Amino acid sequence: MSFQAWTVFALFWVVFVTTPGPNAVNCMSNGMALGFRRALVGVLAILTQATAFLLLSAAGITALIAASPTAFFVAKLVGAGVLIWLGIRGWRSAGNPAPKAERPARHVYLHALAIATINPKSVAGYLAAFSTFVQPDVPIWDQMIIILPTALTLTMLSYTGFTALGALMGRAALGAVFNIWVRRVLAACFILYGVLLGTSATPHAP
Repeated sequence: MSFQAWTVFALFWVVFVTTPGPNAVNCMSNGMALGFRRALVGVLAILTQATAFLLLSAAGITALIAASPTAFFVAKLVGAGVLIWLGIRGWRSAGNPAPKAERPARHVYLHALAIATINPKSVAGYLAAFSTFVQPDVPIWDQMIIILPTALTLTMLSYTGFTALGALMGRAALGAVFNIWVRRVLAACFILYGVLLGTSATPHAP
């Protein structure tokens, strides 16, 4: 991969992982409820999903998924339903104390991994990255030596930042009322993302 191609890919990936979405909202929620250090388990889950999707994209699997309208439609509805359910549950529980002791690291990890995976729009993002920025005249696995660490580093920095932001808001001096309304805003974001996902168009492989 040339330096120019890497630069364009890196800029695309920065936008891809810093644009607020379900992952960002979940990282902020974890930061508020668990504190920065414990919430980093959620970032690890996102990196797990990103690694898997990057490898699948390199193998061409995402193109096959995006080329199947039926499979994408079913996955889209499931993902939208889960996001809306998480939003409704978060809104209803916003007034309750954050259950720190009831959320072991395994639960935080699996919850974040599920949110990162169920959003079929991720398929479109990874497909766009590989169909637009990967050089066809260079073996894909030679390019993955550069793409994988670049993408994972930017992903880690972005979602660690969202987690830190959530942790700061969780310790805000504005007190319980502020905390409740921030949690309700985050819950509303989940509902909004679910609605947008459910009404989104199916991506097409190039």
